[in-house]
Amino acid sequence: MKFPVIFLMCALSAFAEVKTMTLRQALELALAQSPDVMLSRLDQQKARNQVIIARDPFRPKVFGGSGAAWTSGFPASIDGNAPSIFQARTQMALFDRPQNYQIAQANENLRGAGIEVTKQQDEIAYRVASLFLDAEQAARSLAAAEREGENLTRVQGLVDTRVTEGRELPIELKKANLAVLKNKQQVDTVASDLIAAETSLAMALGLSPDDRVRAAQEDRAALTLPASEEQAIEESLDGNEELKRLESNIQAKTLEIKGYHAMRLPKVNLIAQYELFLKYYYQDYYTNFHNNSVQLGASIDVPLVVGRSAQAYSAQAEADVAKLRIEIDRTRTRITADLRRAFQEVKRADSAREVARLDLDVTRDQLSLDLAQMDEGRVPLAKVEESRAVENEKWVAYYAAQHSSELARISVLRQMGTLKETLTAALK
Repeated sequence: MKFPVIFLMCALSAFAEVKTMTLRQALELALAQSPDVMLSRLDQQKARNQVIIARDPFRPKVFGGSGAAWTSGFPASIDGNAPSIFQARTQMALFDRPQNYQIAQANENLRGAGIEVTKQQDEIAYRVASLFLDAEQAARSLAAAEREGENLTRVQGLVDTRVTEGRELPIELKKANLAVLKNKQQVDTVASDLIAAETSLAMALGLSPDDRVRAAQEDRAALTLPASEEQAIEESLDGNEELKRLESNIQAKTLEIKGYHAMRLPKVNLIAQYELFLKYYYQDYYTNFHNNSVQLGASIDVPLVVGRSAQAYSAQAEADVAKLRIEIDRTRTRITADLRRAFQEVKRADSAREVARLDLDVTRDQLSLDLAQMDEGRVPLAKVEESRAVENEKWVAYYAAQHSSELARISVLRQMGTLKETLTAALK
């Protein structure tokens, strides 16, 4: 009965590496090498470099070279300056208000990139936790289904013997055969789900698609949720990373608008230059000659007519700010609605888990009674094996209910933006 499943899993394992990990190990690996997290960190690095680029005009730059050239007539170089054998010049911005706003905007974009990294970490934590729970639940369900199949196979053999002896009707054997075939189909389905879950988990961790990650069986503390929906909503609206990112975008656009408004302000640049001359060029033209020439001063540019482009750019940025404010309101509404829905799902999942647990307890008590009656000769072995098969069915149902309850809880923490911190604290 289990040969096709075992053959399939062995064939896949010949090409794939199966790694067993705890949830904590999976989270640590995902946060270290997940493609989404790495991409967001690269964007953060780009934003950090953009700050350096924006500050560059306020950093002095020195250029050196030579202006020596053959001349005929009055000594002058090609660019109109006096020819020199060596010259050095520097320039930097002293006062440039629009550039100052660009620096502030770059710093705000850097802060927003950091928020995006945290957001991606929360998303990958949710994805890895969900896939880990899927793989864990599939492994437990497969083990329970296989135990159920063993019980049903024994029941099939016992019923076949009783039918042969004439103590059971032939239809009972057909029922037993049907139960075995149904269990075989269930085992094949759960085994396929397990392979898919373990492969998806490996890909979420940044591993090869040929690899698989098996969920290690472990006891974990229950995830702690806020005491009420209202508390969860309040905490989420105060600390949600998506809202922080939108607010950072608004701040960056506001600085951009201020930069456009500052285009009418004057700009002051530092000018400094040194030149070394040869007397040979100038002895026929000047009575007084100095080899060294130094200039130090400031250039002031006052915009007189700046055109309308700055005003148009400012209007575009103001429209973007208005759109971002609408998006913030919509996001706050969505977060509130999603959290209320998630809390209701937690209640339903917890209730279903309690029902499944009680159903399992009743089935186990019934199995204990059947075992006691079998010892007294009042219940046949086939009845006991059937009860054991039913117990395994109830275990599968309980695992599914427990899985739904855990998923509902991590969904609440994901909406709040505290999933990574809560998982890290619970798995220490």
